[in-house]
Amino acid sequence: AEDGIRDIGVTGVQTCALPISIIGDDERAAVDRVLRSGMLAQGPEVAALEEEFSAFVGGRHCVAMNSGTSALHLGFLAGGIQAGDEIIVPSFSFAATANSVALAGAIPVFADIDPKTFNLDPAHVESLITKKTKAIMPVHLYGHIAAMDEFEKLASKYGLLLFEDAAQGHLASLHGKNSGEFSIAASFSFYPTKNMTSGEGGMVVTPDEKVARTLRLLRNQGQEIRYRNELIGFNTRMTDIHAAIGRVQLAKLPGWTKQRQDNAAYLSAHLQGVVTPYVAPGSTHSYHQYTIRIPGESETKRDEFMKRIGERGVGSGVYYPTPIHRLPSFNLTLDLPETEKLAKECVSLPVHPSLSQSDLETIVSVCNEVAAELNG
Repeated sequence: AEDGIRDIGVTGVQTCALPISIIGDDERAAVDRVLRSGMLAQGPEVAALEEEFSAFVGGRHCVAMNSGTSALHLGFLAGGIQAGDEIIVPSFSFAATANSVALAGAIPVFADIDPKTFNLDPAHVESLITKKTKAIMPVHLYGHIAAMDEFEKLASKYGLLLFEDAAQGHLASLHGKNSGEFSIAASFSFYPTKNMTSGEGGMVVTPDEKVARTLRLLRNQGQEIRYRNELIGFNTRMTDIHAAIGRVQLAKLPGWTKQRQDNAAYLSAHLQGVVTPYVAPGSTHSYHQYTIRIPGESETKRDEFMKRIGERGVGSGVYYPTPIHRLPSFNLTLDLPETEKLAKECVSLPVHPSLSQSDLETIVSVCNEVAAELNG
């Protein structure tokens, strides 16, 4: 899921997923290096980013794009999705998850979520499989990897393709395998709100060399050799400017992820009166967002919690207040009870790697104080 959400600061909402101070001299030097080279379009920096990202996804083929949404869209096209195919996706995600299905000419079929992990529920997915179903695409929401072992079994049992929306899943893992290592095509986002950024950008990861080549053709007007267009393609190339930023950020990603995990561990150990994030056995959470629940299935209570902590200096956000199936762009009436409950109860708190110990203590004390007031 790739969206324009803003990162949550302690004293309000900041405009970038990583505080501005993390975009520093290293990134500026990388951009200047490209500008001095005169090679601004897709070139050696993009190729280097693809190679370096491959090390984080088991050596799979990596194809850079101009956005995470382009990665999702072209991942479907290269992976074998055709017009009219049904793809099962969660409704609790950003709209790009389903938009990309529709853009590929396919039909999104919305399934409910696991109330603990907030990710696609394998049991409900299986109940929705029909002769028209071609694929399943879980989302690694908030940085918690989906139950990919279960989805691999379903894909094998019913002869389906498996995709990953890994826009928020950088370095999330399950039983030692990172997100991106489970499917025919996994799509990452490098939008500024993500755990690493290239300014704008995305990456498709695939184990299949033929799929990788098709992706490279699709992103570049259908041509590998100039003026020898092999198929009808797009212009979704990443620039070398963006790739240079991404390379610097990628090198810092493991350290930033560890800091997010440490921050989340502190919050989970000290927050009271709210439901803290669950981590499934065998999973590693990368905490793109630290999302709690305010029990009660009430938007009024959740919104009051946010209002009061905001008045006391702690920012927060709701990702996502309206399930995709109820957006005007889809406007479907479906029975997805866990999705509806979470949309009313979820709140994301600051977790970014620039938080100080004092910031964390403030978040805990303010949230505990407000939770106690609301819980009576």
